[in-house]
Amino acid sequence: QVQVVESGGGVVQTGGSLRLSCAASGMIFSINLMGWYRQAPGKQRELVAIITSADSTNYADSVKGRFTISRDNAKNTVYLQMDSLKPEDTGVYYCKADVTTRGRDYNYWGQGTQVTVSS
Repeated sequence: QVQVVESGGGVVQTGGSLRLSCAASGMIFSINLMGWYRQAPGKQRELVAIITSADSTNYADSVKGRFTISRDNAKNTVYLQMDSLKPEDTGVYYCKADVTTRGRDYNYWGQGTQVTVSS
């Protein structure tokens, strides 16, 4: 089994910063893509940022220049540094890991961590 656990959410004022972490553990052969998604109340889940095993990144237009995704392959961990936060960044942030285990690729999701940006 593979577990994905996020941490680092909280409440912050507009313009503040937060750093999210996501660690994958278990029977992992390799982790390919890791990413952060978010879901605001009443809205669909959307992509925030993704990073490949070669550290290639992609961001949603709404967070470019404010958020930075990075990963530590030795720790099977991905981070999301969020700066200049806005109220519209509020939501539950989910981590997804594309993991190769038992000879196949699977997507694993974390349970989510709440980020609230107050105005």
